[in-house]
Amino acid sequence: MRIQRRHAIALAFAAAVGAFPAAAQTWPARVITIVVSYPAGGDTDAVARLFAEKLSARVGQSVVIDNRVGASGTIGNAFVGKAAPDGYTLLLTPGTFASAPVVLKSGTGAAYDAVNGFTPIVQTGNVPLFLVASPQSGFTSLKDVVAAAKAKKQLVYGSPGTGSPMHFVGEMLNKAAGTAITHSPYRGVAPSVNDVLGNHIPLAWVPLGPVMPHIAAGKLVPLAVALPQRSALLPNVPSLAELGYRDIDPMSWQGLLGPKGMSPDVVKALNTHFNEILKMPDVVAKLATFGTVSVGGEPARLAQANAEAHTKYARLVKDFGIQAD
Repeated sequence: MRIQRRHAIALAFAAAVGAFPAAAQTWPARVITIVVSYPAGGDTDAVARLFAEKLSARVGQSVVIDNRVGASGTIGNAFVGKAAPDGYTLLLTPGTFASAPVVLKSGTGAAYDAVNGFTPIVQTGNVPLFLVASPQSGFTSLKDVVAAAKAKKQLVYGSPGTGSPMHFVGEMLNKAAGTAITHSPYRGVAPSVNDVLGNHIPLAWVPLGPVMPHIAAGKLVPLAVALPQRSALLPNVPSLAELGYRDIDPMSWQGLLGPKGMSPDVVKALNTHFNEILKMPDVVAKLATFGTVSVGGEPARLAQANAEAHTKYARLVKDFGIQAD
């Protein structure tokens, strides 16, 4: 029985190896590094560590996280862009990867070609953005907000910073609704959320993860989600499209990329692994706690999302005169 068991395990391993192209069968031979361009403890970092654990178990090698922070994420992004394209240095990034090069003033951060300078591997998720209000504001719907703004009430919305997707969506809504709600930039999501909780500002655009406990406790009121349709994460919250604002989409994706010129075989192996990881029930559930919807798909899906976001953000920077230091 032991011999038969060993034979069965050997056949299963051989079948698994045979599922990948020849070049990928020698990869990985050493530690894989996933670079995160944001501090440890944040949502992107937490998601990366979840993926690292799952990928390590599948490939039989250690997968470590390297937090390379600064210049709105461009330092870590540029580091990966210059790394050897051998499949051992990867980048897990939110969609700000596409916007940062066009938002930052030249010379303030590390430069990189967001569209042509990297190898797309897989779109790991979408991160819907929600407009939330303080209960003390009295706002229970986006209609209330627009009416107050048009009645010349001085309103402010918070975002994690100038040039963030939340800033873009706030200004797109202002243009579409004919309002002039003032943008108040913060240094991250948490400070903006804290000021809404304290009723220092009435509104903020945020990802769902950091505010879900406050919504559940009734300390924040979700008014709308910046999507063409409702989000499965909060299905009772209307989308901007159904409220009449149809062309507002901040394209807040999350994805895995590598340096330009990676072996197609290694890309295929990584893409296959991640598509399986993204289907795991515990991964789907954990991503939801970070306000992320599992996506997956072929590398071309991420390439398209990234290129479209880059083009859109470049146009919006000119339209709204947005520029970050």
